[in-house]
Amino acid sequence: MTAEMIDAAASGTWKLGDLEVNRIGFGAMRLAQDGEALKADAASSPRARAISVLRRAVELGVNHIDTAAFYFSPLRSANELINSALAPYPDDLVITTKVGPGRDAAGQWQTHARTPEGLRGQVEENLRQLGRDHLDVVNLRIVGSDSIAERFGALAELREAGLIRHLGISNVTAAHLAEAQAIAPVVCVQNPYGIGVRPESDDFVRGCGETGVAFVPFYAIAGAGREAGASGTESDEVLAVARAHEVSTAQVRLAWTLQRGPHVLAIPGTGNPDHLTANIAAGALRLTEDELTLLDSLHQRDRR
Repeated sequence: MTAEMIDAAASGTWKLGDLEVNRIGFGAMRLAQDGEALKADAASSPRARAISVLRRAVELGVNHIDTAAFYFSPLRSANELINSALAPYPDDLVITTKVGPGRDAAGQWQTHARTPEGLRGQVEENLRQLGRDHLDVVNLRIVGSDSIAERFGALAELREAGLIRHLGISNVTAAHLAEAQAIAPVVCVQNPYGIGVRPESDDFVRGCGETGVAFVPFYAIAGAGREAGASGTESDEVLAVARAHEVSTAQVRLAWTLQRGPHVLAIPGTGNPDHLTANIAAGALRLTEDELTLLDSLHQRDRR
């Protein structure tokens, strides 16, 4: 079966609360960037290309899209692109967004929203941009290790008011998760994680699954490259596994991530239609025990 024929359902499913999603989803951050991937096709504008990628993702079975109001560039807003491409939304489409960080109109980062009023304003901004009367899942994204009780409590009140269906947290520790769960149900944790990325989080990843919380890693492909993407260099271990399956190293990294547990979801983002197809096909890639052992040793190599 060719990659173009593989549907996101091949990755399996998980429930975010009462919302069932395929474990391979789509991250919208890159759609708002001005990267070369969005400029490569001279026959279409970056905006048209981004809209076509979103529509193709849904055609290929993606029903979990991750976004945020702060995903924007001078030319594009991820939320507005999603609205333009996909509204009226399919009944099974789950859109997850984040609040906390803020950017001004020029794109400069501002202080994280910490008051109920500030967080409600960000929720309402997402609602307006997406054209929704409620948000499926809202992640409270934080920086630092201080208490999240007041902020998460404010979102819990918006959940009770019907503006939010389910809650998650992002860039957090196990202590934050316990603190949040004492206030309201948490359906997902969204943290950096991948081969060689935060191996000290392995126990936390497993612990999320044991309590029924989805773990949604970001930078699973990019690793240390973060927003800039993968560095272009790759380890011998990942290259060897990729050659054995005749797939890309990005697909190997996604497959390894998904095989960390049935509760682990993936939200790779791209503005490139070919990369989109390959990312979704990674959901059907099954690594052998020997390959997992090899990649696990790489993952742990730099652990302190």
